[in-house]
Amino acid sequence: MTGYVVLGMGFGILLSTKGYGALWALMTGLMIYSGTMQFVCADMFTGGVTLGAAAGTALMVSARHIFYGLSMSERYRNIHGLKKAYMIYALTDETYSLVCESDDEDYCFWVSLLDQTYWVAGGVMGSMLGEILPFDSRGIDFALTALFVSICVEQWLKAEEHTPALVGFIASVSCLVLFGAENFLIPSMIAITVMLFVLRRRIESV
Repeated sequence: MTGYVVLGMGFGILLSTKGYGALWALMTGLMIYSGTMQFVCADMFTGGVTLGAAAGTALMVSARHIFYGLSMSERYRNIHGLKKAYMIYALTDETYSLVCESDDEDYCFWVSLLDQTYWVAGGVMGSMLGEILPFDSRGIDFALTALFVSICVEQWLKAEEHTPALVGFIASVSCLVLFGAENFLIPSMIAITVMLFVLRRRIESV
């Protein structure tokens, strides 16, 4: 909860410095609900980008959520209708790291719902705070990177098998070198998926 609220407040403050109020923080938190993409949107709103460029950026930035949804399709097979659609929609990085190890459907649903609630509440509070108090927002978008690093370290310390993490690291660095910082995300996701599929039996046997 603390991470979502604090990071959401950071987004809300950043959004307010761009001239967008609490309603924008609320709507982006409900409809986009992607921390990385929302931070990017804060600049896109004022940058005058085209619809095509916005769609392409959203695909590149949030492509990993496609793989989150695919990987949870088997675990969510007994859930139907809007509940299932919402639970797949709400698979953020942080939520995925919590629900991917649980078979309890109610637990997964409430984690998904509460995570989004914390995120939206933090965004609205940050936006309101940013309108009241003057903030120097330089460097505040680095909070998202810091959160990802924290999640990665936590998962590494908790896991007994580190092959998936090493696969992710090797594939990401290799694709970064091959395709560059602007185009490495989707190739690295594909490479990680293929490598994990190949190593599936070995990983599951640990």
